[in-house]
Amino acid sequence: MSLHDPVRWVVCYDIRDARRGLRVLRFMKDQGLPLQYSVFVVEASAARMHQLLRELEALIAPGVDDVRAYRWPEHAEAHEFGCPRVPDGIVIRSCDPAPPLTRPRARVVAIPVA
Repeated sequence: MSLHDPVRWVVCYDIRDARRGLRVLRFMKDQGLPLQYSVFVVEASAARMHQLLRELEALIAPGVDDVRAYRWPEHAEAHEFGCPRVPDGIVIRSCDPAPPLTRPRARVVAIPVA
């Protein structure tokens, strides 16, 4: 992977102050797709992720807040339960057919490429 090849990242955060948390939420809504309140999927190159993390660092209090970014594996499998937080009209999952009686059907998360 080159520094400029786009890949998917999971960015999550825990912000102690409500005002800082709102600033981070607003910033992240412009950067990626929210999966949960403080969990986003971002498609970006390594260079862009480095810049994004620097921008996030300026919004938080590093001594008390926590921000993490994980590279999403190429063939990720994720299981969902409950009400999805993905906006209507955006499909990001497909079913992985399961052989009979061996395992339950799993929903694999995949982000559409624009």
